[in-house]
Amino acid sequence: MRHSLVPPAGPQRVLALAQLSNSVGDGAYYVTSALYFTHVVGLDPARVGLGLTVGWAVGSAVGVPLGRLADRRGARGTAVLLALATGLAVASFLVVRDFVPFVLAACAYASAQSGLAAARQALLAGLVSAGERTGLLAHLQATLNAGLAVGAGLGGLALHAGTRAAYLGVFAVDAVSFVGCALLLLRLPSVAPRVPRARRGPGVLRDRPYAVITLLNTVLLLRMPLLSLGIPLWIAERTAAPAWVVSALFVLNTGAVMAFQVRMARGVSGLGSATRAVRRSGWVMLAACAVFAVSAGVSPWVAVGALVVGAVLQVVAEMGQSAGSWQLSFDLAPAERVGEYQGFFGTGVTVARTLGPLVLTTLLVEWGTPGWLLLGAVTLGASYAMGPAARWAAGRGEMGGDGRGEVGGDGRGEVGGAGLVEAGATVQV
Repeated sequence: MRHSLVPPAGPQRVLALAQLSNSVGDGAYYVTSALYFTHVVGLDPARVGLGLTVGWAVGSAVGVPLGRLADRRGARGTAVLLALATGLAVASFLVVRDFVPFVLAACAYASAQSGLAAARQALLAGLVSAGERTGLLAHLQATLNAGLAVGAGLGGLALHAGTRAAYLGVFAVDAVSFVGCALLLLRLPSVAPRVPRARRGPGVLRDRPYAVITLLNTVLLLRMPLLSLGIPLWIAERTAAPAWVVSALFVLNTGAVMAFQVRMARGVSGLGSATRAVRRSGWVMLAACAVFAVSAGVSPWVAVGALVVGAVLQVVAEMGQSAGSWQLSFDLAPAERVGEYQGFFGTGVTVARTLGPLVLTTLLVEWGTPGWLLLGAVTLGASYAMGPAARWAAGRGEMGGDGRGEVGGDGRGEVGGAGLVEAGATVQV
């Protein structure tokens, strides 16, 4: 496997370019959307939050059937249509003026995004050999962060201008970025529809081992709102560190993932190595939580030092957990149902983002140090539970790849794989 920062030429590089295209647009959208809807459209902030929550709830619900559609009708065509649908949904925000149209547009946007992620997972599985998927997903994660950083810079220019035209320009860029993504996906070879074998299994919604894997991964994904919400609130409410540290920690996280995610994915090639990577990440995350807790009640510069060390540990845990979960989510999915299973696995991102703010606000801001330690302990427990859950899933006779996967003693020689879940923190190819 190659370990350079650029994926090999061919389908892998085209997938990375498609990821870069829409992540630039999304980066600009993420930093400007809240102010656009409140300051330009004139919606109440609480209603904006409600509308987005409803949208992502609907998106989670349709992810599985849209993933199943990709399996049955062809992953490339489905991905191209959903990329265009996402661009159209973003463009619809340009004409939204009231709450109900906003909610409808948010539902369309989240549904298309969720389905697109599942369809591209199925496309990736059909084009890239099992042993190369985790390495490619590491490349895509780095590409995602790079694109988001560039897009955030463009969004910052719009925020600086502060005009309606500047905001509308950002939404137009995001819409066009998904059209570009669709055109790039058209350059890929088509993937034949996957016809389920008769009575092969009950489907993902009744697959209890895979549901447990998804639930445990959702717990581990509570780290996603940690950087965007939990740590900023902790710094503001509980430490004497200056406010600029929030931005510095974000840059540190983004840069580290861009530089080291590919390296961190080395050696994750099967179920055994994947569960070990997740387990190690649990210990590192526990250490990160303990160090973050130390930043309270000390001098500003001691707090800054503790926060930086904690952030380094946190991003190391993030990269290890990502690589392990990618491997597990594909290895444990039936080969003919990759899109369906990835659509279900991706709901963990939405659940973590929906429940995470409430959980982290309670644990960190209200409980303080005990809350940090509890968060670390829960993460460690979920990471250790992944091993037994993976063995349970591996023994149910519904393996991914070519059906030959098994949990080996040294974690090697199994059917390799990978799965996604994270835009903004976890890659969505």
